[in-house]
Amino acid sequence: MENRPQWGSRAGFIMAAVGSAIGLGNIWRFPAVAYENGGGAFFFPYLFALLTAGIPLLIMEFTIGHKYRGSAPLSYARLSKKYEWLGWWQVAISFVISTYYAVIIAWAMSFAGFSFNLKWGDDPNGFLFGEYLKLSETPGDIGGIVPGVFIPLVIVWAVTLGILFKGIKKGIEIANKIFIPVLVVLFLIIVVRALTLDGAIAGLDAFFKPNWEMIADPKVWVAAYGQIFFSLSIGFAIMVTYSSYLPKKTDLTNSAFITGFANSGFELLAGIGVFAALGFMAAQQGVGINEVVSSGVGLAFVVFPQIINEFPALNGLFGSFFFICLTLAGLTSLISIVETFVAGVQDKFNVSRNKAVLVGGGLSAVISILFATQGGLYFLDAADYFINQFGVALAGLVQVVIVGWVLKELKNLQNHADVVSDIKLGAWWKVCLIGITPIVLGYMMIQNIITNVKDNYEGYPTSFLLYAGWGVAIAALIMGFVFMAIKKNETQTKLTIPNDKEVSQ
Repeated sequence: MENRPQWGSRAGFIMAAVGSAIGLGNIWRFPAVAYENGGGAFFFPYLFALLTAGIPLLIMEFTIGHKYRGSAPLSYARLSKKYEWLGWWQVAISFVISTYYAVIIAWAMSFAGFSFNLKWGDDPNGFLFGEYLKLSETPGDIGGIVPGVFIPLVIVWAVTLGILFKGIKKGIEIANKIFIPVLVVLFLIIVVRALTLDGAIAGLDAFFKPNWEMIADPKVWVAAYGQIFFSLSIGFAIMVTYSSYLPKKTDLTNSAFITGFANSGFELLAGIGVFAALGFMAAQQGVGINEVVSSGVGLAFVVFPQIINEFPALNGLFGSFFFICLTLAGLTSLISIVETFVAGVQDKFNVSRNKAVLVGGGLSAVISILFATQGGLYFLDAADYFINQFGVALAGLVQVVIVGWVLKELKNLQNHADVVSDIKLGAWWKVCLIGITPIVLGYMMIQNIITNVKDNYEGYPTSFLLYAGWGVAIAALIMGFVFMAIKKNETQTKLTIPNDKEVSQ
């Protein structure tokens, strides 16, 4: 029997899973998505998506990892040798994401320092793109390395790889047990402070006010499923990997519900905090909420510094709290992302953990330097969009189709989960995974392809998108087949896979 590392406790696993799910998107993506898709009315399709796609997929990935006791490639290979490539494809997606995700955390780390003396001045937009990122004018023009980004990037990788070197129990678990409570406490302080500002109520009213007419719009439902899917760390090997470190007797279904609702709870908290702050900013400027709503990089590094500038007292302190929150949310996610290919390399090549961290994490760290250059933001934007839309979402769709339709494994996985879980999976679980999830993800994929064939993303030149966008997404898929073709270390083929009876003992 294999000597696989384990979490110290189920609580440690859940904390790590929640840490992976709670990332930058919770803070800078969800509030704007909810606002633009019906406000308070959006919570109905969002909750429906959580219960019919998010949690069912989490349960499926938890169960695959727990039953087959391996990284994503090894777990899928044990499910069926023909589909090891699916695991490697997901690992390749994680690898791509890790290279640029680390850079965004480096930005947040820098801005946490800038907050104390409001270094961005009266023009945060000009400061971000001009003085800090030193952004080149043409997409594809790499330019030189930007020291202000490169130095914190080195720190981000030192922390991340240092934690991974420590292992599952002493590294990832302990880090999440520290980072997640600190993140929640700091963010609660920000939210409470934001709620006391002038205009906060108007901001919350804009966020929660339901536009019921939008419920009938299919795009709103697709947005809800998209938010759940991209927010929960499903579809790119993380949850399969994390659950493979669980003890045999672990309640999988309950863990999935806790993880899903904890992630959504933090998104709701982020929405309250962000819109209370946006309401304050709108009141200060004498404009409508709709004129200050933003998301992504613009919200975090332009709009929030503008809000911090307007804060009546202790603005530097609250600014640093906000960017420390971004840093912590990013780190807990980055750790989980890198762990997917560390585990994959370990299982495939039978090397020590330290060597896997050094090779996998080290290679990702070196490639991430590209995004710390003057042209880095363009590469980051294109890679992020295409690897999410045509990597994560497509891999999730393929995963559900292969497991549910081709291999017809859902019954076996259900039996395994039911043996160890208090909540038994009924027909709803299989209906969601065989019917609802693939239909919605399939529709999303078709719409994405049509949109991106008609118009270039963000108006970028076709030549640039072919290698920085489409090329990145296609390369991840090709790498899946390349790594499957590499001869597997024979010691790995003799590992025993626990059956459901063994698990129940």
